[in-house]
Amino acid sequence: MSVLAAIAVLAVLILVHELGHFVAARSQGILVNRFSLGFGPVLWKYQGSQTEYAIRAFPLGGFVGFPDDDPDSDIPPNDPNLLRNRPILDRAIVISAGVIANLIFAYLVLALQLGIVGIPEKLNYKPGVMVQPINQESIAYQAGIREGDIITAINGQELPASDKSTALLTKEIQTHPNQQIELKIQRQNQQQSLKLTPKLGADGKGVVGVALSPNATAVYRRPNSPFEIFGIAANRFQQLFVGTLSGFGQLITNFQQTVGQVSGPVNIVKIGAQLAADNSTNLLSFAAIISINLAIINILPLPALDGGQLAFLLIEGLRGRPVPARIQEGVMQTGLVLLLGLGIFLIVKETTQLTSQLEWVQKLLQ
Repeated sequence: MSVLAAIAVLAVLILVHELGHFVAARSQGILVNRFSLGFGPVLWKYQGSQTEYAIRAFPLGGFVGFPDDDPDSDIPPNDPNLLRNRPILDRAIVISAGVIANLIFAYLVLALQLGIVGIPEKLNYKPGVMVQPINQESIAYQAGIREGDIITAINGQELPASDKSTALLTKEIQTHPNQQIELKIQRQNQQQSLKLTPKLGADGKGVVGVALSPNATAVYRRPNSPFEIFGIAANRFQQLFVGTLSGFGQLITNFQQTVGQVSGPVNIVKIGAQLAADNSTNLLSFAAIISINLAIINILPLPALDGGQLAFLLIEGLRGRPVPARIQEGVMQTGLVLLLGLGIFLIVKETTQLTSQLEWVQKLLQ
């Protein structure tokens, strides 16, 4: 059920994105002839007065279709309500509306979560630090560390029940590049010792490839007013947005070391399922994070993405006439093939990794 819930969240985010394009177009009187969730063969469709609505077999995306791109359309090519015949600003609004919809949705989801769960008041710390290897190739994973493990001591030094434990563990790892360190691990009710050697990172510090989080549980209180909810949601949204931008920046500037952290659909569903299994309200945080990621990815000036189309509009505005249609189509089709190829590669790669993780497979089969 948690896996299905995670897949449902992704479907909703895709739907929100495409609805953004659709509403922006229809509200301006621009003709839309197709609204589809997913790609490939049609599983279900409904023909409205102007638009065909469809659900397709592969839920890896969706699209809003315009008569401009339909060779069988009987609408005159000079119709002022065709997207291509509208001013640049009108088209830019339609193209960017999906990104805007995802950002607004992320903020509203964060506000909804605060309204349901409450406002976090404090953290009750427990000894140790929770860890998660970033991938199976990381030093931590190869040494035997698994997701959800709690490091309780490093080099004989106990990690206390406080907010300083994470910084203490980080410092010990970073100051011991190419030197063996000993960790005490708590996994469920079992204790074990592991040894590993941090490698030397580009910044001269030790790296083992783990994500750290406090071993703590939050205490919540009821919000004082809706204004408090919206204010805290705005702060959380800003933190997530800036953090996501920073992550993409590191991927660009430090590609070799961060590319291993890129996740595809399988890993994304896995993360969402794990969050849902822990607490169903965690799916709201998951939805907000993925919605922000989806928005930022789509606004990148890459072929087949919204940002790529906006780049063509910018060029059109600068040169006073549009880029020839054959060039736009060639670039977009090439970009689409590359993106689909990357998606298929990540799915195959992550599915192979997933089936090698027996604990996860057993969890899926329960």
